[in-house]
Amino acid sequence: MSRPGPKIPPLSVTDAQRAALEGWVRRRSTAQTLALRSRIVLESAEGHSIAEVSRRLGIAPETVRTWRRRFLDRGLEGMHDDPRPGVPRKITDADVERVIVKTLEERPKNATHWSTRSMAAATGMSQSAISRIWRAFALAPHCSQTFKLSTDPLFIDKVRDVVGLYLDPPEKALVLCVDEKSQIQALDRSQPVLPMMPGVPERRSHDYIRAGTTTLFAALEVASGKVIGSLHRRHRAAEFKKFLAKVDKEVPADLEVHLILDNYATHKTPDVKKWLLAHPRFHLHFTPTSSSWLNLVERWFAELTQKKLKHGVHRSVQALERDIRAWLADWNEHPRPFVWTKTADEILDKVAAYCNRISDSGH
Repeated sequence: MSRPGPKIPPLSVTDAQRAALEGWVRRRSTAQTLALRSRIVLESAEGHSIAEVSRRLGIAPETVRTWRRRFLDRGLEGMHDDPRPGVPRKITDADVERVIVKTLEERPKNATHWSTRSMAAATGMSQSAISRIWRAFALAPHCSQTFKLSTDPLFIDKVRDVVGLYLDPPEKALVLCVDEKSQIQALDRSQPVLPMMPGVPERRSHDYIRAGTTTLFAALEVASGKVIGSLHRRHRAAEFKKFLAKVDKEVPADLEVHLILDNYATHKTPDVKKWLLAHPRFHLHFTPTSSSWLNLVERWFAELTQKKLKHGVHRSVQALERDIRAWLADWNEHPRPFVWTKTADEILDKVAAYCNRISDSGH
């Protein structure tokens, strides 16, 4: 006659435990092992036997028995794996704090910033440990960024004015971002450029031959991305006035013209002011001082520099100007507007927050 097996204690769950277990089962982010253990407990709480739960979930009876017992002994905490034995931490929280404090508040002897080697020597830790700590806390002592804050007393008003034109332009008007890229150099390398090959980047000599300079006046149409451009060998008020005349000629006569531009002296001479008085449809909106980032045409100049000028070779100013005109014509065939998204309030809040962060640095 066979002996009966050990009596299995009943398993029940509270409402709070059931909600937690069902949540683990439903959530896609839950680990599969935790979801399975939760289902074992929920099935058992319905009164199903070990054999029945084993069959329904397709697992071994011993697995059901183990996690029933864990839940009965330890509740929800028992559903998680126990910490595994292993090598104890060699780097303590105090070590990490010491590295961070030294990185932020101290300088090494005879150097302006820490390296992993110098920090390792100062703390007695390995370079790899220092590197891991710096990565974990996004510390990069070797990196440095520059900044410049505008001291324009009308900074807030000018930001609101310019951003307002970007986000809510007036009707029956054209908004143009205007500036000049001066002193564009026609450069030829002292030796022929060696073309790129598999595994070898393009190579060019360090020294170059100057062939002269030109200046590009540009007006970027905010809505469409098209650009009105004009090249001149000089960039005085006289050339700027000629450029304004070109803009006046190319913009339909029934539209008002709003120009966003910087505070360069050639934009404010008596001759320019006289021309503007004779052309009342032109309205000038000046960006704050030291705030070229607010003028979208600077973004277009960056495209020109990166895609045409930076790696170009020009043996004469005429060749340089031909290249720029060709690039400008191609851009206007497939214009791409630069879309402004931040509101004036968002910009001003960010500037204010940054000023608060550096308020102790003397700026």
